[in-house]
Amino acid sequence: MSVLLILAVTIVVFLGALTRTTFGFGEAVVSMPLLALLPVHLHTVIALMGLVSLTVAAVTVTTGWRYINRQELIPVVIAALMGIPVGLWMVTAVPSNLVTGLLAVALIVYGAYSLSRKQVASYAAPDRVPQTIWGLVIGFASGVFGSAYNLMGVPVAIYGSWRGWHPRNFRSTMQAYFLISGTMIVIGQGISRMWTMNMVRLYIFSLPAIAAAVLVGTILHKDIPTAKFHRYVFLLVTVFGVLLLVKSTI
Repeated sequence: MSVLLILAVTIVVFLGALTRTTFGFGEAVVSMPLLALLPVHLHTVIALMGLVSLTVAAVTVTTGWRYINRQELIPVVIAALMGIPVGLWMVTAVPSNLVTGLLAVALIVYGAYSLSRKQVASYAAPDRVPQTIWGLVIGFASGVFGSAYNLMGVPVAIYGSWRGWHPRNFRSTMQAYFLISGTMIVIGQGISRMWTMNMVRLYIFSLPAIAAAVLVGTILHKDIPTAKFHRYVFLLVTVFGVLLLVKSTI
């Protein structure tokens, strides 16, 4: 690997980790399309981002564990664990462009619709979505897309906004979810032989960038206006949908 390639990967990892630390999700949707433009094998990219995601979650949870919404977290995690094997199967059995394209369209439509509603600006809205049923559905979808394409955060972010989680609870609960499901995903990727020496090297070189992103992102998160937090989440969902759509067509 050249020094230029390592530097490019490190910068992309920083941008993704910064997005995750600031908003609670989104590092894979930012990083995956950019990494796909570099001369790195797809499985190396997926395994690298899985490990980066797990690292960011482990660091962030240690500072925000008090705000984890455990009642909301349990059904999502249980369903995600059931979805992980399905996602690992999808990597080899289903064309990735087809899946990411359909997911991108769904995110764009939903994000645009949500932004048009005045209610999304209120984080204090009452619970609008049945917890157990939708928690299981969203958790399963997150497990599938997380293990297959490292896109486990977006479904859970949408669910958290549906449920009206306070930004403080949103960020901490998301990271707790990433820590649990991410551990299983990384193990599954290792069993599937997606780990390579190149991936390990890139991960080690990326550690300083991850640390810097966590520090800067934590500061930025505190400056986000609480009343506008969920609107920003849906704006990110829409932008991520556009990025995925572009990626699926390349």
